[in-house]
Amino acid sequence: MKRKIGFVLATFAATVAVMAVQKPVFMAWYALEASGAGFGGWLAVLWHGLSLDLTVAGYVTALPLLITLATLWVRLPERLWRGILTGYFVLVAIFTAVIFSVDVALYEHWGFRLDSTILIYLADPKEAMASVDFWLGVRQTLLAVVYAGLMIVLYRQVLRLFDGEPTGWRVAIPGSLALLLLAGFDFLAIRGGTGASTANVSKVYFSSTMFLNHAATNPVFSFLSSLGDQNTDYASEYPFYGEAERAARFETLRGNAPGAVGPTERLLKSDRPNVVLVILESFARTVMDETVEGEAVMPNMQRWKREGVWFENFFANSYRTDRGEVAILSGFPAQTHLSIMKLPAKSHNLPSVARTLGAAGYATSFSYGGDLNFTNQASYMYATGWQELIWQKDLRFDARPSDWGYDDALMCDWFADRVISLDAAGKPFLAGLLTLSSHKPFDVPYSKFEDPVLNAMAFSDDCVGRMLDRLQASPAWENLLVVLVADHGYPYPRTLTYNEPLRHRIPMIWTGGAVSEPRVVDTYASQIDLAATLLGQMDLSHADFDYSKDIFAPAPPRKFAYYTFNEGFGVVDSLGAAIWDATGDRVVTATNPELLDVGRTMLQTTYTDIGRR
Repeated sequence: MKRKIGFVLATFAATVAVMAVQKPVFMAWYALEASGAGFGGWLAVLWHGLSLDLTVAGYVTALPLLITLATLWVRLPERLWRGILTGYFVLVAIFTAVIFSVDVALYEHWGFRLDSTILIYLADPKEAMASVDFWLGVRQTLLAVVYAGLMIVLYRQVLRLFDGEPTGWRVAIPGSLALLLLAGFDFLAIRGGTGASTANVSKVYFSSTMFLNHAATNPVFSFLSSLGDQNTDYASEYPFYGEAERAARFETLRGNAPGAVGPTERLLKSDRPNVVLVILESFARTVMDETVEGEAVMPNMQRWKREGVWFENFFANSYRTDRGEVAILSGFPAQTHLSIMKLPAKSHNLPSVARTLGAAGYATSFSYGGDLNFTNQASYMYATGWQELIWQKDLRFDARPSDWGYDDALMCDWFADRVISLDAAGKPFLAGLLTLSSHKPFDVPYSKFEDPVLNAMAFSDDCVGRMLDRLQASPAWENLLVVLVADHGYPYPRTLTYNEPLRHRIPMIWTGGAVSEPRVVDTYASQIDLAATLLGQMDLSHADFDYSKDIFAPAPPRKFAYYTFNEGFGVVDSLGAAIWDATGDRVVTATNPELLDVGRTMLQTTYTDIGRR
């Protein structure tokens, strides 16, 4: 029985080893890019890359583990079992070696690790082979042969531990329990641990230097995990118009159209304020406006609404945090049934507020009390210019985190200290914070309202309010612009349907000492418009933000709020709304029918754009 268990453990360990060895080979292959990493950088790549190596090892070990379990009860010749395992290990070795050798060659040209994008080119093998240099093909083939050969040799050594002889029931029963326990640990390796975040490429991202993040990425995992998400022809998803007509229609809507520059009036006292961007989890407009027996659920949001710049007709672009973040930070519209944040090869070249402000000399950092690996957030943020990410793994509080991470009371107090410290350092900064307590299961250390949703929202409102009060009382406030904006709405009340405009209506408030005076902005806008509006107020170009409209621009494009849900879109402006459902190819409502064409153009252009990235 010891040999059976030893065989399973050896299979896992050997697979981890052959996956880990890819990292130094990759770093050595791209020695120029790795030259500034130092010995510590090489070790960091190995250490952070280990999580996905363990996940791949978990998948590879699953079949040998099941076969070992079967040998306890099924009487088959050991020679047959060994033949099956030998064939399996050879296939694993060849598959891994081919992926690695192709990945190493393509990285120079693509700038990201191998994913299912390659299937676009393999659809036409003749064209694909036409662009492969002969000696490049020879070199990569030799690399694959050597690597596969080494893997096969190692697995053959592992196979020596295999014991295919059946056992009596006295041994088989406890042996089965032991192997099932190992299967549980194998499942955890496959899942990526016990946390809320499952295995994804973002788990290995740890540096603002993208090459190091790429070096830590397991190409086998990168390829396999992208198969389900990758549509090789995004532009065909919503073929409402011919390409020429689509492009012409979008020209009338694009945010960076000629003439759509420069604010008509200044909201700020300074062209270069320090910027704090607080993304508020699930802060729906319906919740913000709610009262219980005359008492406001969010009194602090109501107070800052009166004291700052309040955007009355502001909407989220989606119903998920990952899509809302991309809309806010990159001015890129949310998608229906996919998330560009989960496609690192696509999201890494999106424009971003962080990248633009970084180029203007700002220090950029983003903080979150939970796991930024969730939905590939870390990957997206590092790739789009956030120089520093601080999250649960970096924080040490004398309190246990909740299911999602450290609660807003801890994080808001810590973040206030951080902003004050950044201001004292004297360098302009952009500091982001994503709250988390106002999220299911709504378990917060607070008891104000019986309704758990309202109680959690009130808790977060209280935490944010205390944070702003501390900042207002500090020297940092004088040149500070604080942007409060929700990541998405929330279905409150429960009768609120998923596709109606009110479901997506959210608050946005600008406050801080850098704001000239309170005012109410009635213009219809959405999260994608924040980027151009902010940069416009700072006299910085937003030419690379195609979709983001400066709310205060003196010229067209037309002002509207656009959002998507799982299979459809909604558009709202001062004249009405239009909602279209793709599942039934039907118009849900159209009080302003013109907006149907606006929504179709935005949706088709978004997917066409993704296909080109």
